[in-house]
Amino acid sequence: MCSTSSSSIRRDKPHATHSSPPPSRRTRRATRAVKVGGVQIGDGAPVSVQSMTKCPTTAVNEVLAQIDATRAAGADLVRLAVPTAKALTGFAEIKRRSPLPLVADIHFDHRLAIGAAEAGADKLRINPGNIGGPDRLAAVAEAARDRGIPIRVGVNAGSLEADLAGAHGGPTPAALCESAFRSIGLLAEVGFHDVVVSIKASDVTRTVEANRLLAERSDLPLHLGITEAGFGLAGIVGSAAGLGILLDEGIGDTIRVSLTEPPEREVEVGIEVLKALGLRGGPRLVSCPTCGRCKVDLRPVAEAVREGLRAITTDLTVAVMGCEVNGPGEAKEADAGLAAGGGKAVLFLRGEKLHTVPIGRAAEALLAEVRKLAEE
Repeated sequence: MCSTSSSSIRRDKPHATHSSPPPSRRTRRATRAVKVGGVQIGDGAPVSVQSMTKCPTTAVNEVLAQIDATRAAGADLVRLAVPTAKALTGFAEIKRRSPLPLVADIHFDHRLAIGAAEAGADKLRINPGNIGGPDRLAAVAEAARDRGIPIRVGVNAGSLEADLAGAHGGPTPAALCESAFRSIGLLAEVGFHDVVVSIKASDVTRTVEANRLLAERSDLPLHLGITEAGFGLAGIVGSAAGLGILLDEGIGDTIRVSLTEPPEREVEVGIEVLKALGLRGGPRLVSCPTCGRCKVDLRPVAEAVREGLRAITTDLTVAVMGCEVNGPGEAKEADAGLAAGGGKAVLFLRGEKLHTVPIGRAAEALLAEVRKLAEE
């Protein structure tokens, strides 16, 4: 049985200026290192971002296009469903052409996991609720060991083993945690320890509590996500809330935002969550929400700056502000910024006023200064 204690010690954030990303509130949990292709998960490695392709794995070119899109958005690895032998053939071809490490997602048929390992998968994801008994899990572990690839034990509230659901009265955090440790134990019995674990539910509370329980008892790296989070604003907010809580407590080594949207959108949201917590670098945009004091249409300016920043990887804070209350101050504190008003905008660079430009040229002028900073 997993402990139900979720007590934790909180630490205050140290002071930080806008010119650097906000620091995480906690030291990250110490975990083992697991290699997925060229990506390390755990043991102090940066939190990696992944997604999952949204079309049949038999549609090789369509899948590769989605992989390219996730890579352009900043993904570190990508997962593919392998539900049939025909999909396994597609997986093998995709693996030969993929620019990212591939995770084979397997349910029900352990033979597909073995086949995916033989086809070059960089990691196997198996579900303890439907992969079969200990013998089948041991066979998958042997195939993974022979090829030096890890296994993710992926526990989902929607497919929890029936005996655990009955014993706990449903997919409670303790039941989900016990499911994970059951498979971890079976893998350990056959000498397999190259493991990543995930425990997911479609609600934030159970997901957070279950991962806290697991983190208290294990040093295995954790894959985080709110499964079936939905689409649009609700899905983004739910995912950000759940991931943010755990990551801010130092829990989590790789993440997937599960949205009913294109995979690159999942990656974009995941990266923004990490940036907000100071766990990933890159440019940060501070943008005025606008109010009745704003005398210009600031949104097109902010959108143009946001798009221009996609090509920048340097840690910079850029401010786009629209009134006299916070505008000049925020623009001065940023590495580069503008304060708009009355059809024009004042540009600032590292606290110093540069010059004034027409509002129609404001985004272009600001991005030019940002590119100079990025090249330094």
